[in-house]
Amino acid sequence: MRPGPALRAALVCLALGVLTGCSADHEAAEVAYAGDYGSHSPLAVVGYPSTGTLGITQQVVWRIADGKVAELAALGDDRQDKAATRRTAENWITAFRTGAAGRVTAEFYDEGSYRQTVVLYLHDTHQVKQLHVLPVSVDGESAYRVSMAEPDPGEATAVAPWVPKTPGELGSKSVP
Repeated sequence: MRPGPALRAALVCLALGVLTGCSADHEAAEVAYAGDYGSHSPLAVVGYPSTGTLGITQQVVWRIADGKVAELAALGDDRQDKAATRRTAENWITAFRTGAAGRVTAEFYDEGSYRQTVVLYLHDTHQVKQLHVLPVSVDGESAYRVSMAEPDPGEATAVAPWVPKTPGELGSKSVP
């Protein structure tokens, strides 16, 4: 029996961690990422993500697809109301879980040094979801978080009028 892609990726990360002397925390994060990456459909990308904005966007899609409210809420901006963030996570999972489990394209607008708008196209359900990814400091380290201030289900599923129906329509360069 041959190991699956997630197991192979985890073993490679483990081996690299041993060879390079990485910390246990870093190693655990790499193994967790490899497991997530191997167990979800690939995310198609349009536009110009940074490593950080791409990483957090992948995690948002994965947490929605898996129905993990607490884990999705943990990706929210700590400066926002915790109850609203949790309710937003619940709304996103309720509304987008089926679509997030299938083919998804993430279109990244502009660059991510201040804030990056990301539009998710959930192809199987023909849904569209706009996110705002923000650079923040977490325990003195640079990180990215997602604005999650949509506690009303209607607000969570609303699509801004400027958002194109298909990825790449505006060239991924500017949000009106």
